[in-house]
Amino acid sequence: MKEKILQTLTSLREYACSKGVDAAFLYHEEDSYLMRFANSAISLNTNEHLIRLEITVYEDRRRASYEMITDLNKLDEMKQGVDIAAEMVKYAMPLNYQPSIPHIKENYADVQGFDPELGMMSGEEKLAYFNDATKDLETDKITLSGIFSSGINILAQISTKSEYTQYFQTSDAQVTIVLAHADLKWEVTAEQSAHKKDDLKPEELHAELSFLIDRYKNEPAQQVPVGSYDIVFGAAATAEMISFMNWIGFNGGLMKRGFSFLTEDHVGKKVFSEKFNLMDDPSRLETFPLTRDSMGMKREAFPLFVNGVFQKFTWYQDDADEFGEKPTGHNVPHKSLVLDAGEMDVNSLQDLVKMPKDKDILYIPFLHYMNIVNPSKGLVTASSRFGALLLKKDGSVVVPYNVRVTQSLLDIFGDKVAWMSKQQTVYNTSASYGARNPVAIVLPKFIRVNDLEISHSNSSY
Repeated sequence: MKEKILQTLTSLREYACSKGVDAAFLYHEEDSYLMRFANSAISLNTNEHLIRLEITVYEDRRRASYEMITDLNKLDEMKQGVDIAAEMVKYAMPLNYQPSIPHIKENYADVQGFDPELGMMSGEEKLAYFNDATKDLETDKITLSGIFSSGINILAQISTKSEYTQYFQTSDAQVTIVLAHADLKWEVTAEQSAHKKDDLKPEELHAELSFLIDRYKNEPAQQVPVGSYDIVFGAAATAEMISFMNWIGFNGGLMKRGFSFLTEDHVGKKVFSEKFNLMDDPSRLETFPLTRDSMGMKREAFPLFVNGVFQKFTWYQDDADEFGEKPTGHNVPHKSLVLDAGEMDVNSLQDLVKMPKDKDILYIPFLHYMNIVNPSKGLVTASSRFGALLLKKDGSVVVPYNVRVTQSLLDIFGDKVAWMSKQQTVYNTSASYGARNPVAIVLPKFIRVNDLEISHSNSSY
């Protein structure tokens, strides 16, 4: 299959060259599988195989792209796509800068992130996984929903600048399990990410769900007062905030356009807590990395924050061309973000509940409907959901109704950070729509941030 893909791209390059067309070709193939549960039953079990070809043609400062859903046996149809893109570029508005054409310097293939056992996991195995993760937890009132998404991803590239190709193949899985009470309307959830089959551990999800259901069934529920709280964020909540930082923080092009809370003056200065160390690390297979970008640049560990000090912006090639900056190897569908662990020996929810407390602590595992209030200030807003707990100073536990947090990322990850847990986990942030693009962040399981404001508190679930 690999040889046929690369030969097809080579044939397309030769065709473009024969027509005097400068072009870049991006091939994307996915085998995607989705098992969905609702009302304690399988509501959907489907799969699809798709091949996308994106053809980008360059003519001086003009550029035009044409994308098609195709088949490896339809070379003539793909050549027609080259002709269409070549015609489109004649009518494109010229850019105010000279865009770079990908120039790959050597043949390169990376399949270290591919596990065929995960990519081709059967429906029976997935159902068994769900049954193990939820054994004895469902009742007449507590029903199961969730997804098991898995697949195989292939990216391949060539351009008319050279005859060399790049090829990447990965496997991935994303699991979400939700148990909801039909009458009381509460929901608890647990999730798991996998880049190989051995990563799938249903017993871990079962332990977490069992603990949460016991709390939600047996502890009092109440509306908590608005005001200042020390908050422990779970991995899902922290990953969501870092994902937004990836957008409105260290992206150089968005910074130049005024859509970032960081500026060039922040480089080399302490922005966050000294406990905060974040990097883009394509050596971490858990993040489904690409070890070369689409321009052929080798991707290595790229520090973003070291002891809270901002190191540098990331630059896509196109933004670098426009603003006269140096590209940083980030022409990729996603980064491989890793947040270092801390020193606090609190590595499970059970540990967190049992630990001594000098005051009440609000535990927020998930942030729901997160959005940007003001990008230049890093101000975001979201509500808690799925398994929040109020851990009382006296050792008791209360189930809080949903609360809203509206804070700047500069405050959340700033000097208010009290501790991070020793144990890291992997949280999958993959989107459900568009071309398959598995994304995951490696981060501590828990982060405690003191003195954050709760702006709104619901009176019910």
